[in-house]
Amino acid sequence: MTRDAGGRVTEREQAVPDVVPVMSRGQLDDFIRCPQALYRDDPAWIAPLAVEQRSRFAPDSHYASHARWQAWTAHRQGQVVGRISAQIDQLEPQAGLGYFGMLEADSEATLQQLLATASDWLRSQGMQRVRGPLNLHINDEVGLLVAGFETPPSVMMGHAKPWYGDALEAAGFVGVRELLAYRIRPDFTAPRVMTRLARHAAPRVTVRTLRRRQLMAEADTLREIFNDAWADNWGFVPLDREEWRHTVSSLAKLLPADYLQIAEVDGEPVAFIVALPNINEAARDLNGRLLPFGWAKLLWRLKVRHPRSARVPLMGVKQAFQHSRLGPALAFMVIDAVRKPLHARGVTEVEMSWILEDNDGMRNIIETIGGEAYKRYRVYEKDL
Repeated sequence: MTRDAGGRVTEREQAVPDVVPVMSRGQLDDFIRCPQALYRDDPAWIAPLAVEQRSRFAPDSHYASHARWQAWTAHRQGQVVGRISAQIDQLEPQAGLGYFGMLEADSEATLQQLLATASDWLRSQGMQRVRGPLNLHINDEVGLLVAGFETPPSVMMGHAKPWYGDALEAAGFVGVRELLAYRIRPDFTAPRVMTRLARHAAPRVTVRTLRRRQLMAEADTLREIFNDAWADNWGFVPLDREEWRHTVSSLAKLLPADYLQIAEVDGEPVAFIVALPNINEAARDLNGRLLPFGWAKLLWRLKVRHPRSARVPLMGVKQAFQHSRLGPALAFMVIDAVRKPLHARGVTEVEMSWILEDNDGMRNIIETIGGEAYKRYRVYEKDL
């Protein structure tokens, strides 16, 4: 099988593949391993941990309690050459909207066939519109990478081939939202305007770390803030209580307590920020495998050596404060609070993602403290 400079199978070999639904554990393994061959020559690609990928599709997962999905793999000449999933989330407030995700393909012919298959399934389930890629939902990996291919993805962010975007548009999909990933050094010098805002807010605001002994109560507090803060944002789907509690419980095993900061105004929790060690950096040479010695390597790198990069995937300020002078002060204060322990542990680069391109308020705050937009992701839609 020969490929062009963009990693696509050459034109004469772009026969339409056979697309097979994932129904067994072995087929799910093929689905998970599919990107390994497609990205073997891409120095920026990092294999996700297979155990984490497999848990996403477990029948007893928390996601499965409020969503249904189907996955497929594409086969040509005995090889797996692509994959896709289609999802319907009962928590999605827009009726008739389904998702596609986990998209990978060796050629335009494969990609077109996979998109058609996922669209047909969604249509058969009563959906009128499809949005994606979402792996698997809006609070997970979102969007197709369309700029910034030369650098590795941060934890829980996607990678892609440069030609995917054109191929999606050729299939009739239209870009509807642009998402940005910013990188920033945690040793930034705080601008005077921000320190002044924080100083004025200080008498009413307390910023504290995660209380591990009250973990589930803290999870509920974070969920309340997030669901309020993001309620009017594009694509918002509320966090499910049990799913979120499971997420917080899992993250707490990896996070130092001061990687999660909560701001309280007059004793009421109203804003928070979460930073994650960049697991992708720590797992880069594991090729997605934790056995036999990957577990030990990963834990040592996370707990002892500490990654030199991190990601801020979640941040929120309650709506009641967003359009007041306290709004930017709260945002800056939680950012300032979390960057200090990051810097103390040797972190030299933090990704803040994803940020909607039209979220001028948050972009202004990030750019004021030295943030640089270095990756761009795009969400596509199509009427079914």
